Amino acid sequence: MAGPVSEPAKVRRFYEAAGIEAEGDAYAVTLDGRRARSPGRRVLAGPLTLAEAMAAEWAGQGETLDMASMPLTRLHGQFLDADDEQRAAWGETVVAYAGSDLLCYRGDDRKLAARQAEVWQPFLDEIGDAAGDSFAVTEGIMAVGQPEGVLSGVRGLVADLSEAHRFAARHLTEITGSAVLALAAIRGADPDAVFAASRLDETFQAERWGVDAEAAAREAARRRDFGAVVRYAALTA
Repeated sequence: MAGPVSEPAKVRRFYEAAGIEAEGDAYAVTLDGRRARSPGRRVLAGPLTLAEAMAAEWAGQGETLDMASMPLTRLHGQFLDADDEQRAAWGETVVAYAGSDLLCYRGDDRKLAARQAEVWQPFLDEIGDAAGDSFAVTEGIMAVGQPEGVLSGVRGLVADLSEAHRFAARHLTEITGSAVLALAAIRGADPDAVFAASRLDETFQAERWGVDAEAAAREAARRRDFGAVVRYAALTA
């Protein structure tokens, strides 16, 4: 998956000061007193804590704008510019992943499977309890269908989220490969534990065979993307 904060082009800084001003029930980022806007020309406004954090991103820029260092601004721009079809797809993506969730597939290696059960099962139990049914688990790559009660329950959990949190849940689902982990993160699970759980297989293999520099760089980029979305969710709570 292409991360939500992949590298953009840099442009020259065109303002002196960044701040915030009230914008209806929200707060807008201002650049030299003018409203900042998303790529789709929507006013870059949101809850106070998010607006303050976005303004800090703008204020921290040097002579050129490095949008890779402005993940909250970029994420919120995506959120504001999404059309109705895209917004509907956020929740649908989470539910679709729940039907074949990463955490429901255990490895053939006994040590790996034991670690997966230890780390993953508590997340499955938490979201299963919230959804009102238990996730089915299998070994190997043989597909396992999920009970309709699980899928309808997950659909209900997603529907109960705010629109901003559905947006964040979709990104987290794609980053982690797991609707269960995404929902756990949105519901307040420890972000480090969630991310570590999503990378359990890779960590197990790295312990056995080692890590090369390219893989480490990809892992670091994935971790940054994950952290940015988790922070966005917290600031839009």
